[in-house]
Amino acid sequence: MATRKYEQRLRAEAAEETRRRILDAVYRRLREVPSEPVSIDRIARMARVARPTVYLVFGSRAGLFDAVGADLLDRGGFDRMLEAAAHPDAREALRGAIRGVVKMYAAHRDVLRVLSSMALLDAAAVGGATERLERRRASGMAHLARRLADQETLRADVTADQAADLLWLLTGFDSFDLLYTGRRLPIEKTATTLIDTAERSLCR
Repeated sequence: MATRKYEQRLRAEAAEETRRRILDAVYRRLREVPSEPVSIDRIARMARVARPTVYLVFGSRAGLFDAVGADLLDRGGFDRMLEAAAHPDAREALRGAIRGVVKMYAAHRDVLRVLSSMALLDAAAVGGATERLERRRASGMAHLARRLADQETLRADVTADQAADLLWLLTGFDSFDLLYTGRRLPIEKTATTLIDTAERSLCR
């Protein structure tokens, strides 16, 4: 029994290592040649696996990009952002959520910029993955807006729906990148600029 469990653990570790190599190959490809479509054949060669292995692990090209999106969230600190956004005080949650989003974007800015551009050209695979990520963000911002309303933190002339719309705008990758790359602001300054804009526009 002990031998079987040991063998199972080795197989699981080998499978995870293969999965990691494939995802890392996608990152390298996006950084090295951002203007070219991501070829499964090329990714397989870079990861030193057979082409069918990519499909075995991820199911499809769309599944591969879904996994890339989830991995970006995980490595960018999505859990820490959720923890900050769960602060009992909705205004502190607002600050923590925006700061967490900015740090997450900054951690993988180059890859996220390429994926954002690719989504327009490859709606079936990349577009679907980014759309699902955006739906999660929209849901999170709507929840945060309701909390601000419930705690009577919003200005009297701002509804929860209007707050959700503005938070959606301010926490988008393009809003981040206009400040971080376009204006060359440091990460913390980018975060405080977005936080200040949100508070002045929404809060009492």
